Amino acid sequence: MQLYHHPYSLDSQKVRIALEEKGIDYTSYHVNPLTGKNMSVEFFRTNPSAKLPVFQNGAHVIFRAIDIIQYLDRLAVHLSGEIAPVNTEVLQWMQKVDAWNPKMFTLTHTPVKYRTFVSKFIRRVLIARMAEAPDLASMYHVKLREAYEAEDKAKDPDIMKQSEEELSKLLDDVEAQLNKTKYLAGDEFTPADSMFIPILARITLLDLDEEYISCRPRILEYYAMVKQRPSYKAAIGKYFNGWKKYRTLFKTSFFLCVRTLFRKY
Repeated sequence: MQLYHHPYSLDSQKVRIALEEKGIDYTSYHVNPLTGKNMSVEFFRTNPSAKLPVFQNGAHVIFRAIDIIQYLDRLAVHLSGEIAPVNTEVLQWMQKVDAWNPKMFTLTHTPVKYRTFVSKFIRRVLIARMAEAPDLASMYHVKLREAYEAEDKAKDPDIMKQSEEELSKLLDDVEAQLNKTKYLAGDEFTPADSMFIPILARITLLDLDEEYISCRPRILEYYAMVKQRPSYKAAIGKYFNGWKKYRTLFKTSFFLCVRTLFRKY
């Protein structure tokens, strides 16, 4: 089993937590979306959406985080030989968490100079790949258009407000649920928690804890608890706890600056 992912990718974090919780062995391949590695010709032929993560088990390839996590759940049940009942509450929470798109929230809360720098680099990568693989030029052009559209949307205050409101609604629902249960869908850790925890980590990465987490005491308590789990430490804490997040960010920033300087896209 192989997982193509990156620590920056929120959906990758969801899948990695699920893998760690299930204790499933897999081969890890880092594909950094901020440096355009997900736009390489080889990767793009496999996954024209260029989105992460990508999970492969033999000839079986899955792209969406929620689909991968459900597949892992079924796989773990099969390997254990047990028959697990279908938990509709877990599935409902997974779908509710999956419905919130973190992309615009992340972009609108990233300093403009950094956002613009990365966006320009990605556009140059796409143009270079179009020249490198003419047979994929039309699909790369679609991604180029999406990059321009995303940059325009990030400047729209209404889109920013909508994303913030949707996140606040999700967090309010979670806060209410945690008043009744220890975890998101009961008193045991489930795939719903694997889906939700990276959202809290993204809020922390953007230095928005005070606005979205600290004001919700049950979520704050829950967040402190799940940070102690080995799965969190392996998938997120290893890269973003304390000073480690600056190391992770510095490595990518340095790479982008060097490649831009030498025009190596």
